[in-house]
Amino acid sequence: MRTEEDLLTVRHAVRAATVEVGFGLVDQTRVVTAASELARNAYVHGGGGTVTLEYPRDPRGRRGLRLVVKDEGPGIADLDAALTDGFTTGSGLGHGLGGARRLMDEFSVRTGPGEGTVVVVTRWTVR
Repeated sequence: MRTEEDLLTVRHAVRAATVEVGFGLVDQTRVVTAASELARNAYVHGGGGTVTLEYPRDPRGRRGLRLVVKDEGPGIADLDAALTDGFTTGSGLGHGLGGARRLMDEFSVRTGPGEGTVVVVTRWTVR
């Protein structure tokens, strides 16, 4: 992701993936919203990055969609603060990272000053 248009491409690709996995409309919207927030964070705060889509299955046979959003920006200095609603280092509302965590079933972040950021989120289908 290097341009605003790339963010739209991510949204369209994630929307198509949610349909392929079999999510209902509400879960499609949850996953696309989370993807949009994470991609925008990587673009705005990380100077761009990549989004990788994975299609895991759990031991119970549920299908999932995993997003790996990676940037090589400055990293997040205070992750706990960044996950707090209302916290922002930019002009946004400060709901992006915490909001994405609430929308997905699994959420993890690897980051540190000067190390970039990798956010991995997964949503599972209901069986």
